[in-house]
Amino acid sequence: MMKNKIDERRINIISRSEEYLYKLINLITLNDLNFHEKGSLYASHNFHSFPAKFPPQLPSIFISNLTSFRDIVLDPMQGSGTTLLEANLLGRIGIGFDIDPLAIKISKVKNSQLDPIQVAIHGKNIVRNAKIAIQDHPNSLWDYFHNYWQPETIEFINYWFDIETQLELLALICEIQKIQNTDLKRFFELALSAIIITKSGGVSLALDLGHTRPHRAKLVYSKSGKCIEGIEFVNLPANKTRHLTKYLRSPIDEFEKRVLNNLKGILEKKGIANEAHILMSDAQQMPLSNNSIDLIVTSPPYASNAIDYMRAHKFALVWFGYSIDDLSNKRSEYIGSELINKYEFEDLPIYSNQIVTKLKNKDVKRGLVLHRYYSEMTRVMREMYRVLKPGKAAIVVVGNSQIKGIDTETQNCLADIGRSIGFEVPAIGVRNLDRNRRMMPAGGKLDLTSQIQKRMHKEYVIGFYKSENATSMK
Repeated sequence: MMKNKIDERRINIISRSEEYLYKLINLITLNDLNFHEKGSLYASHNFHSFPAKFPPQLPSIFISNLTSFRDIVLDPMQGSGTTLLEANLLGRIGIGFDIDPLAIKISKVKNSQLDPIQVAIHGKNIVRNAKIAIQDHPNSLWDYFHNYWQPETIEFINYWFDIETQLELLALICEIQKIQNTDLKRFFELALSAIIITKSGGVSLALDLGHTRPHRAKLVYSKSGKCIEGIEFVNLPANKTRHLTKYLRSPIDEFEKRVLNNLKGILEKKGIANEAHILMSDAQQMPLSNNSIDLIVTSPPYASNAIDYMRAHKFALVWFGYSIDDLSNKRSEYIGSELINKYEFEDLPIYSNQIVTKLKNKDVKRGLVLHRYYSEMTRVMREMYRVLKPGKAAIVVVGNSQIKGIDTETQNCLADIGRSIGFEVPAIGVRNLDRNRRMMPAGGKLDLTSQIQKRMHKEYVIGFYKSENATSMK
């Protein structure tokens, strides 16, 4: 009798496992994962731009179908917190980790509960008092600037921000810092950051912060329309100056518009409980218990630092008191960094090692950079396997790369690494990117002569599955 009960329980487990796997495979292979016709600016998703973030419908479809109410959803490389917000909106508990300070700020604001009336009142006070400070106490603002910011940071700011822009940003920062409530203060800091970090360069002198290397404008017009820099370019034909020109806007005006825009997102989220837990932590060593997560949905960085998050993020972070030197040093800690000195490399499984060796044979340094990336992702995958419950899935959305003409086959190598750790890989899907709707390097039109564009027009959706009889680690 006891044996029959055990056999029946085993059949039920197998049945549930097969049903879950069938659902996972169908979600990846039978669904249109492009979502080009879907709006993605609802709730607080549009609070701040972020390089190469995936559409909210992507995590949503897996969270909706593979988890239940109050299940725990993890994004170990959360970026702007898209997965966490979708988990929150669907009544799940989200957990997210990142080491980028701006990513943490964005995610916390997007997932916080704020009183819209208090936001509106404080927003009006910030704008009004900032204008008064500029008119009545500009010297005090400059004294604060030179006493608080370090010389190398001031040098960076002077290069990338016009003097009038600096004064308005200073006035806004000083008013925001007076707010006692942490969540409110963070909300307004993010609104300020959002007017600086945009694909077109926001209120800075950068022409394109979505580019791998932002360029400073050659021809600059003030808010009143007066040419204040690059007078020698004025008489050139319009088609020659269009991509060199920046028309400055008032940071205070832009800030006020951004606050009103983000206030709409708060109203859309009203009444939804905040169940997101966001920590600054490395995905390679997560402070989570074994077998504690119901679903993982994440998108790792590109290999070889193809999208340099800090290159854009520092434009805003310097205004929050971060040293430009500290921010530059922090880049070396990011997954996909190109620093390889004294780095601890992992032994890779056969297929992944063949790809790395192929690149090393062509360019040793670039091969070592790729080896570092796959070493980092090996440690991340081990952690994902450890914390995921048996019988559950991890969805990894990854972009491919070409380095020195070598296809890094990121999707195949991560699948290879996952299998070596203990995951099953039942399906890999493909989604085509709508570059015009994402903050991506280079242009929106396909140019196969561009090495950057060759690797940034599609993504792969990898489904990893931890079997029912798996232990916490292999």
